Amino acid sequence: MEVKPLCGRMLLVAFSTGEQRLFDATTLTGSAFKSLEDDKMFNKPESFHGVITWNNGEIDIAPEAVYRDSYAYESEMAL
Repeated sequence: MEVKPLCGRMLLVAFSTGEQRLFDATTLTGSAFKSLEDDKMFNKPESFHGVITWNNGEIDIAPEAVYRDSYAYESEMAL
């Protein structure tokens, strides 16, 4: 999985299947995700064993949730 932050707290996620999807991270609510409101933090996502993480793994979201709550994105542009 690869992940790229976009404007408006959106993430472009490329799954191992090659499928690309857009995920709206504004849907991540609660105190666990509060620090993602800071653009410096949000713009540094990492993929660790298929899980999107921030801040050295202190914040994460399961790939199943990302897939379920995202929508298909088709583009000639690769991540």
